[in-house]
Amino acid sequence: MAKIEKFEDLICWQKSRSLVKEIYTLSNCFGKDYSLKDQIRRAAVSTMLNISEGFALRTHKEFKKFLYTSHGSLAEVQSILYIAFDQNYIENDVFQEYYQKCNEISRIISGLIKSLN
Repeated sequence: MAKIEKFEDLICWQKSRSLVKEIYTLSNCFGKDYSLKDQIRRAAVSTMLNISEGFALRTHKEFKKFLYTSHGSLAEVQSILYIAFDQNYIENDVFQEYYQKCNEISRIISGLIKSLN
């Protein structure tokens, strides 16, 4: 396996970056609910930023701490998806699609945390 030398090489960061882009587009469906739109965007961005910040600190202990924070931000995105669904901003199929994308990133982050132990 190739050594990861920069955070951009991390699959969880790559997928988080893609999620951020998609969340920015998706959240436009929230109409005038600017606070919910802002919150889901910030949570998605936090996921991506915490992965890169933790990696840059160059210690397993610090990296794991930031990965746990990133993992929590993903759960926040998922909770906001519930709100968006309950408010009829998004349909069930859209909810499921994005919820599963978060699950996939979450599993990758969890595996990375385990590998650092």
